[in-house]
Amino acid sequence: MLADIRGVTINYEISGNETGPWLTFSNSLATNLTMWDEQEAALAGDFRILRYDKRGHGASAPADGPYSFDDLIGDIVGLWDHLGIAESYLVGLSIGGMTAQGLLLGHADRVTATVMANTSAFSGEAFIAAFDQRVAAAADGGMEAVVEATIERWFTEGYRASGAPRIDDVRQMIRTTSVAGYTGCARAIQSLAYLDRLETLDHPVLLIAGAQDPGTPPAGMRLMHERIGGSEYLELDAAHLSNIECAEAFTAAVKAFLSAH
Repeated sequence: MLADIRGVTINYEISGNETGPWLTFSNSLATNLTMWDEQEAALAGDFRILRYDKRGHGASAPADGPYSFDDLIGDIVGLWDHLGIAESYLVGLSIGGMTAQGLLLGHADRVTATVMANTSAFSGEAFIAAFDQRVAAAADGGMEAVVEATIERWFTEGYRASGAPRIDDVRQMIRTTSVAGYTGCARAIQSLAYLDRLETLDHPVLLIAGAQDPGTPPAGMRLMHERIGGSEYLELDAAHLSNIECAEAFTAAVKAFLSAH
């Protein structure tokens, strides 16, 4: 389904238990809402699930960039308002987890409990430089130019060698992301600066890290865990897309956490 949210056409999908509490999923960079297929299938009996494509991703329209986290947060809040969702559980991975931090800092009353996976709370110089290189590659060669390097970062060598079909699914997600959407969101990531504000949060949070994640490594997520009082921390033997590589363990942890809150 499509909705005009703050002047941007956002694609979304609703599924699951019509009488259950709302659960919203927020994707990583260069993916679409199908990255959550395993979680949707496992949790649909308990929750009313909202998945969406962020601007410039999947079937959502790109908008002029660069984007800010205020833009990405506003898209979720606007979609909730459009659908009459007063409060929702929230699961975000990578830039989705970054967006979740901003939502909690500015709209905590709209969020029941939050899972932040494979994410970070600040962008250092090396992180910023890496995204400059990726944006330049996409500008020169289209999204195809970043597909294989992204797959190498996102999945462990062992998982890639397994030939799991979800790897090709993710390749196709990357290819079909617009360069404008990728670039706009990359610029938002480069501006990330939430770490010093996380101590103000008083909210149920589960942090899920990938032990082999080179992009948002466990050390950074443990630092977030130290800052967010009462947060829970889990480390899976995965790289960046832990919800796919360790789908069963990831989903079980999310279900247990949400059910407790």
